[in-house]
Order: sequence, then structure tokens, then C-alpha cells
Amino acid sequence: MNFDQIEPDTFSKLLGMVSDVSLIINDQGVIEDVSTGQDTMASLGCQSWIGKRWMDTVTVESKKKIQDLLEVQPETQTLTWRHVNHPTPSGGEAAIQYITVNLKGRKLLAVGRNLERLAELQRRLVETQQSVERDYLRLRHIEARYRVLFETSPEAVMMVDAHSFRLLEANVGAQALFKDAGKRLVGRDFRECFAPENQGEVQALLRTALATGRIEMCSASAAGSASALTVSATVFRQEGGAQFLVRLTLRENPAALGLEMDSAVVLSQAMAYFPDGWILTDTAGNVKSVNEEGMALLGLTAASQVMGQPLERWMVRGAVDWGVLNTSLKQQLTVRNFATEVTTLSGMTLPVEISAVYLAQPEPLYAIFVRDMDRRMQASSSPSQALPNPFIELAQLVGRRPIKDIVGDTVDTIERMCIEAALELTHNNRASAAEMLGLSRQSLYVKLRRFGILSDNDPDSSPP
Repeated sequence: MNFDQIEPDTFSKLLGMVSDVSLIINDQGVIEDVSTGQDTMASLGCQSWIGKRWMDTVTVESKKKIQDLLEVQPETQTLTWRHVNHPTPSGGEAAIQYITVNLKGRKLLAVGRNLERLAELQRRLVETQQSVERDYLRLRHIEARYRVLFETSPEAVMMVDAHSFRLLEANVGAQALFKDAGKRLVGRDFRECFAPENQGEVQALLRTALATGRIEMCSASAAGSASALTVSATVFRQEGGAQFLVRLTLRENPAALGLEMDSAVVLSQAMAYFPDGWILTDTAGNVKSVNEEGMALLGLTAASQVMGQPLERWMVRGAVDWGVLNTSLKQQLTVRNFATEVTTLSGMTLPVEISAVYLAQPEPLYAIFVRDMDRRMQASSSPSQALPNPFIELAQLVGRRPIKDIVGDTVDTIERMCIEAALELTHNNRASAAEMLGLSRQSLYVKLRRFGILSDNDPDSSPP
């Protein structure tokens, strides 16, 4: 093709249309002229390349490629594109693809194509591939979670084909329900799992679920079993078409369920209106629940005034009484007639008697019954009967024995009675009895031996 008749201006315009940048390079490799065909190329500062060596306008790894482009031979028939990178004023790199052809006067014409759009397409392709891989990994995780839930569900769950009613999958619960140890359920007609009189109803259930798209339920009996089942089916669609997710649950006996619910309601009402105080605590002594009589004993107007608080706060001897009660409950699980005193909200002291039991289910708890002893003593005593004087016999000893002996015998008697009462309250737990009496364990053992309650031959006679 002869280009001699083409005007220089026309050739320049044509060259600008087919290339993004054109360079005129002399035999020394210096750029004499630059022509750009895109505004984006102008932003690279191409006009500043004039007067510079072409090799100096590229990055280090592209210098060898520029050297190869400058050594083009006149007889070369095949032109080879080379990919080089130019540093940009912003600090980045611009990728341009060049070929070179010989001109008259030992000069070269370098024609370049901007690879920025191609690089952008490649970058988008890589991002798309990474996004697809992330989605695929997320789907794999969802499938794994579905599989774990499907296999470990205590309910009988099955997947049924919507057109043939064939069982596609059955979890362990379904195999146990139908006693299918050999896993022969998969592939069978789903309707055959039910009694003949219920198969039509189950088929109608599946068709209704397919038509409405809602969860449908019915009652049916398993084949060869009298147990009643609740069948629920919902439809979903996959690549192979519509499928049913079927769940089977054993129906509860209405009479037994009603009796259980009635018993729970009756027990709850009985505790709420029990004539004695009733308090529920955890094993640390924090109050969880209290009935009306319990609030009346403590002088409270609302349960929130005691909820979450330690019970020992309301006991006169505080941690001592709670320690004895807690130890006895952990060791013996029940405590009866534990005498103590409580402090009401107004500051009054009230003698009470406590009975308690340890509850292991649904969580470790203490059920504590509190009885007002002051009210009982007032009810049991006759107003007309004079109170007995426990010291009336001591008055008869005056004149017969010295007062020092009378006082000494009285103190010993009272001390022995207190020790015996403490041992009885703590079920012979001597460590708790010593704490209740305000004595050290060593002092308690000394007094036990003195009053003959503990002999020297007793295996527990030596305090730890």
C-alpha cells in the first residue's frame, strides 16, 4: 500500500485514531516528538518526555524491553508488541503496549496502546472470581450447618420429592421413629410410612402444601404402630424441582398433659397462699422467690424488696445461722425445726422455726419454710394460766447453800443446756455448734468433756 499521497496532517490524525500515544525517536533513542490520542494519556505528562531518552521514561524492569524496541531491523516483517510501564506523576504506573517501525532519516516511530482499560477489566475479572469463590465457600458452610442440624435434630425430619412422593433423605430421628436400622426408608414411597387409612390424608396434605406454599399439618398414625403423629410439611424449590420438608412429632396424651399442667398450677397456687412463709433461694443464699406470708413475716410490701438479696441479711445471727443451715442442707438434704430469729424491715426481732429441703432440678435450689414461733407460743399459752417461773426452785435453796454455789450450779446447768441445744440444732455437727455458740472448737471440746457429753475414748474427742 502506497502512503506517499497521504497528507502529513491526515496521516497524523489517522495515527491518533489507531494509537493512544505516538513517539518520534532519533537514532540516539531520544524522543523528538509526542502525540497523544486520549485525554488520559495527557495526564501522564507525555509532553515532558520530549528531549529525554525513551529508556529514561520507563520503570527499571521495562528498560530491557525499550532496548529491544530500539533495535528493530529494517527487513523485519513481523512487528512484536511489547508491554512497558511508565511512572506517573501521582506515584503509580501506567501500562502501555508499543511497537516500533523504521522511518526515513534513521528515525523510529513508536506506536503505543494504553492498557489501562484492559487492566481494569482484568482487575474486575479477578474481583469477580474472588467474589464467586467467597460465595461458594459461604454456601459450603451453610450446607455444612444444615447437614449438622438435619442429622442431630431430635425430631424426625425427611425430604420428599414433590412429584413422585419418594423419600430423598431421612435423619436419625426418622429412622428411630420408624425403627429403620437398615436405612431402607430412602427411596420408598413416603405414603407407605403411614397406616393405610391415613395415606390419603397425608397425600392431600402434601398437595395442599404444594398449592399454597404454606406449612400444612395433619394427624396420622405410623404404619404398624398405634402411636399418633403430627405431620407438618412445607415446600421449597431446588434445581431438581419442588421438594417437601416433612417433620413428624409424637402427639402428647391430652389427659396426661392436662394433668401435668393442672398439677403445676395447683402447686404454684399452693406455694403462693401457703399459711407459712415460703422462700426459694439458690445455694449461695440469694432469694429467688417469696410468697405472701414470707413477705408479711419480714414486714415487706413487695417481693422486689428481698429478691436477689442474701437470706442471711434477714437473720439476727447472719452468717452463723446461714452457715449452719447451708452445711446441713448440703450434707443431709433436709432440715427440720431449725430455731432462729429474723429481723423485719422495721428492725423488730421475730423468733421463727425453719424447715428446708434441697432441690436438685431444674437447678440446685433451697426451698425454705419459715414458721412464726411467736404467734404459735401465743396461741398455745392460756391467758389465765400464770407463766411458770424456772427459777422458783432456786429461791428455796437460799439459806441452805451459799449463794456462790447456787450461782455456779445455775451457770453450769444453763451452759450445758445451750451446748445440748446447739448440738441438736446442728445435728451433732460440732464445728457448726461451736460457731453458733461463739466458741472456738477447742473450747467446745473442753466443755463437752467437762459435762460428760464427750468421753476421752470418743474418736472425735481431739479437736483438729
